Amino acid sequence: MKKPILTFCLCQKTFLSFSIGVTVLSSLVSFGKSPNFVLVYMDDLGWAETSVEMIKGRADTRSDFNQTPNLERLAHEGMVLSACYSPSALCAPSRNSLLHGMTPSRLRYTVLSSVEAKKKYLGQITIPQALKKANPKYVSAHFGKWHNESIKPTEAGYDVTDGPNGNGPGDFDDDGKTHLPEDDPKRIFSLTEKSIDFMKEQVAAEKPFYLQLSHYANHIWHDSLKETREKYKKLPKGRKYEKKDGMPDEEIPIAMYNHGWIINYAAMLDDVDHAFGTLLDAIDELGIKEETYVIFTSDNGGGFRGNAPLKAGKGSLYEGGIRMPSFVRGPGVEAGSYSKVPVVQWDFLPTFYDLAGGTEPLPEELDGGSIRSVFEKGNEGRVKRRVRDLIFHFPWHTGVAESVIRSGNYKLRKDLDSLKIELFDIERDLEENHDLAKKLPKIVKKLDRRRSAYLEQVNAETVTLTRRNYVELLEGGWIESGRNRLAKLKSELAADPTNRQKAFQVGVSQNHVNFQDQQLERSKRLIRMHEERGTADKN
Repeated sequence: MKKPILTFCLCQKTFLSFSIGVTVLSSLVSFGKSPNFVLVYMDDLGWAETSVEMIKGRADTRSDFNQTPNLERLAHEGMVLSACYSPSALCAPSRNSLLHGMTPSRLRYTVLSSVEAKKKYLGQITIPQALKKANPKYVSAHFGKWHNESIKPTEAGYDVTDGPNGNGPGDFDDDGKTHLPEDDPKRIFSLTEKSIDFMKEQVAAEKPFYLQLSHYANHIWHDSLKETREKYKKLPKGRKYEKKDGMPDEEIPIAMYNHGWIINYAAMLDDVDHAFGTLLDAIDELGIKEETYVIFTSDNGGGFRGNAPLKAGKGSLYEGGIRMPSFVRGPGVEAGSYSKVPVVQWDFLPTFYDLAGGTEPLPEELDGGSIRSVFEKGNEGRVKRRVRDLIFHFPWHTGVAESVIRSGNYKLRKDLDSLKIELFDIERDLEENHDLAKKLPKIVKKLDRRRSAYLEQVNAETVTLTRRNYVELLEGGWIESGRNRLAKLKSELAADPTNRQKAFQVGVSQNHVNFQDQQLERSKRLIRMHEERGTADKN
């Protein structure tokens, strides 16, 4: 059936562009045509690391060095989601939560350890399954980093996949040993090519589709095209640039090349952006732009040399760890618009289901709500969830264990070890510099009660449980394996003492062994503290 064609001038008044956008979406429904969904999922990308202002008019909410013209294009043609959160401050819990439309707490997969999640699968429905529920003709594909030990892509309903994959394929070829070719760093371009081929096949078959392209970038180890690095060597230096970044290539230490050279980092993001532009071009050339939602976001905060203006980054529930650079283009989405309505990636499943025409009720255990209203109305949109508040729980056994509830403009953060509570007005204090806990004790008490009640209701993991599991893994073979690997690498280095790569590997392995020894002692000490204090089974 011939799809509707609507054109309009971006200079028209907001009301006109909104009305026509909604008309496009309504036309899809009336013509019985289900929309397509393309989700580009980055790894460790900080909120202000693109060249798009995440808050309109605030230059400090974009990078002054990294260039992402195709994300600028997406923002110009769609909406910037200024307050879009990842489910967690780490990758695996975020990916599992997004897939299922449930919080990491409810899924008992809140940290990298999947011990509890493997005991019993708690998911109710996945994005591919929900879309097939809305329309059995949907075809779903996942390419790239999976890193979710609770379920495999095929079990989750993906029809096409190259996984499940962890971080390794982002650095090595399929044999796990050979470095990727110079012209395909982090598999950026081959993943994009697979994605385009998949879209072409579905368009030819006249089937609606869901595509999730999960990049290995920007996770360490960093890598990029040489020609892109040469470009950034010639650009004006940004505020994060340091003297060491200007060293000749042959003097760049391996460790710095892998995760500490701003030239390489910026070039890697540029390469992703270029590939993303190719993806957008393919959508346009296939004639499916008006019926395809394109969402770009990340799994958790990054922040190369800091995440200003946000506080902290990966591994933290401060804004820098969970507020994501996020954009959407598609039917009903006003071009060049911004939304500051708080949304979270566990909203994606019910949103896609809603937009796909799903009418049957979704499982009651889902925490997310459809953000279709936000796509269509921006700041006037509202999200209806079974759980009104956004609750982030991160009982991190090797770092800071913390728990957060965001309700309206207020955000309460609790340190699960010290029990210290902070309260911020995120709307006025994005940087989280002004703790209001002492000034507003009633709000603190109310929010902490709601946070605790939800975690108890869903049987969320406690930090004592995650530490007990961690200790069992360390003493059950992890420490011994780490020491054996170190001994093997030292022996190889002794046989080839001038091998810089091997020397680097020995250093990394030694640090890992030291870290595990320190964490074993720390974990046991903190377990005892919680047991003696009576908080071992509380959140």
